[in-house]
Amino acid sequence: MAHLFDPITLRGVTLRNRIGVSPMCQYSAADGMPTDWHLVHLGARAVGGAGLVITEATAVEARGRISPGDLGLWSDAQIAPLARIVRFIADHGAVAGIQLAHAGRKASHAVPWEGDAAVTEVRGGWRVIGPSAIPFAAGDLVPAKMTKAEITTVIEAFKSAAVRAHAAGFGCVELHAAHGYLAHSFYSPLSNRRSDEYGGSFDNRVRFAREVVRALRSVWPEDRPLFVRLSCSDWVVGGWTIEDTVALARLLKEDGADVIDCSSGGAVPHAQVPVGAGYQVPFAEAVRRGAGIATAAVGMITEPAQADEIVRNGRADLVLLARAELRDPYWPIHAAHALGQSAQMPIAPQYLRAFPGSHGPRR
Repeated sequence: MAHLFDPITLRGVTLRNRIGVSPMCQYSAADGMPTDWHLVHLGARAVGGAGLVITEATAVEARGRISPGDLGLWSDAQIAPLARIVRFIADHGAVAGIQLAHAGRKASHAVPWEGDAAVTEVRGGWRVIGPSAIPFAAGDLVPAKMTKAEITTVIEAFKSAAVRAHAAGFGCVELHAAHGYLAHSFYSPLSNRRSDEYGGSFDNRVRFAREVVRALRSVWPEDRPLFVRLSCSDWVVGGWTIEDTVALARLLKEDGADVIDCSSGGAVPHAQVPVGAGYQVPFAEAVRRGAGIATAAVGMITEPAQADEIVRNGRADLVLLARAELRDPYWPIHAAHALGQSAQMPIAPQYLRAFPGSHGPRR
């Protein structure tokens, strides 16, 4: 079986190992534009040895941002600063990925350290949209039910963002269809009460996600992989289930998806999520086996042996790290040493003196 530090090829893109940096919002952009923070944050993870470094949720239109501090890719002006980050990541041996997103009804909030509260249009926020006029939580903005014209507009926005992502040089693109954001709110029965072709039955509720994937695939190069992050369970009786996820994953594979990034939750605030070490790994395993598609496991994966076991036993093809990478940008290098695989982990020459058995400059 594959080892954590074995390379993997997805379409025409090869990752040097099975470790990816999960998308993590930094809330530090200016009008959707990345800043030096993003260069240092994402670049450090490439230097640290990850095979794949994925940007935070990047809004395909301004009203799709979670907060005013979110990254965006709705303008050609946003291409160049992202391309600078992509080049740095590639120069240090990793593949740069971008997560394209639309927050839907969970948009227009203050950044977390400023209270995370919903921001009305009067106070500088913006109109939020969703499949139905159902707010995420008490005190949140009530989304406007999307018209079919608006659905088409948003799908086109995803498509245009993918074109810009290609221009910026990204090696893979991921659709964020999880955590209660727009695509998830369409396929979850907890947030979609529509009676047209985008609501009601399973096939209708997954229509939006499938149409976005097809739109992305129509412009994304054939030799570059397309990931989709799904919430594999709503963790609520009557909500979306892992069985639903496997069924959707089969369809998304037909639509051109290459990897399902298996997360969960986010549809409603009262979900009882059994958070614990590797708690979402069984989802990645079920989708991989049930849908015949590559998967990424994410969520409370913190130890080298734990991550290696997931890959070695075929439970997922990739592991995506979040908080572990925030705590230690060099987690992959340390993991390689812990697992006796340091020979497979190139280290930036500037840092050789810091690692056992290396020979850095004497001065």
